[in-house]
Amino acid sequence: MTAPPAIEPAAPARRDFLGKLGTGLGILAAAELLAVVVAYLAPGKGGAGRGAGLVVAGPVGEFTPASVRAFPGGQFYLVRLADGGFLALSSRCTHLGCTVPWNEEQRTFPCPCHASTFDEKGDVLSPPATRALDLFPVVIEGGIVKVDTSRRISRARFEPGQVVHL
Repeated sequence: MTAPPAIEPAAPARRDFLGKLGTGLGILAAAELLAVVVAYLAPGKGGAGRGAGLVVAGPVGEFTPASVRAFPGGQFYLVRLADGGFLALSSRCTHLGCTVPWNEEQRTFPCPCHASTFDEKGDVLSPPATRALDLFPVVIEGGIVKVDTSRRISRARFEPGQVVHL
């Protein structure tokens, strides 16, 4: 009597392999999506996210009247008005958040994205932005100018009470 032929186990079918691959990729995509959602919802470091904190701008004497100095790390411009007062204006357009550069020649902040323009006090000169640039609180202690970038102040327009004097 002869032994029945040995049946070898069948190699995994291509369909099985592709099914397992698809399941693995789906789990990986779900994990990445979960990580993005958690990172978005987690509170920022320092209370207000990137750039938050007290920025020491420098001695009052370093800022001449009618001057504007950029502080890219803090995402603001320190403006010393002609009367000697200080404003710390956000460098973000209030329309869609684009970074606005300072144009010394025209003495304006023109938004490169959608053509909004702001004056040196942050007021809207041309739309589509509908409100002035946001402010950060300015403190002058012992002749040193400091800007609190953890507290962004939203405003409709410039008002004289927003200026910080010596």
